[in-house]
Amino acid sequence: MSRIGNNPISIAEGVSVEVKDNVITVKGKLGELTQEYSDVDINIEEGIVTISRSSDKKDQRAKHGLYRALINNMIQGVSKGWTKELELVGVGYRASNQGQKLDLALGFSHNIVLDLAPEVKVETISEKGKNPIIKLTSHDKQLVGQVAAKIRGFRKPEPYKGKGVKFVGEELRRKAGKSA
Repeated sequence: MSRIGNNPISIAEGVSVEVKDNVITVKGKLGELTQEYSDVDINIEEGIVTISRSSDKKDQRAKHGLYRALINNMIQGVSKGWTKELELVGVGYRASNQGQKLDLALGFSHNIVLDLAPEVKVETISEKGKNPIIKLTSHDKQLVGQVAAKIRGFRKPEPYKGKGVKFVGEELRRKAGKSA
């Protein structure tokens, strides 16, 4: 029994949800998202979306909760949006952006220049005495997470001093150094 899949999803104001030919389309003030689905039935009644499955097969049980979570993320994304914040920890680590180009100085011999998708809005915050912060915002949760993971992958935080690119609020497992 899927506990997540059985929860109904309420549609926010200003959001329209359409189901046609195994494709669900969600439109809102921030954009439009589509998602293909299979093995589940989607019903829209009076501002509430419910997802049901026809049998208790293992793959249908798994997809029941999956599609409910994806549709909920789509509705939240087009109404409120999703934000990820990355923090650059290390001496000389810098970030700047010009439009959709993100320029990162992460201690390599050259800067890393990353072209971002037009759906992702990027903002860099550099205050004196604080670590630089990269703020990614979009209506697509999967895209924001993918871009954030790619940026973090350039220089993952190391366990001794914690230098690298980390998510804001992320707890790092620290190790003790050499003992004399």
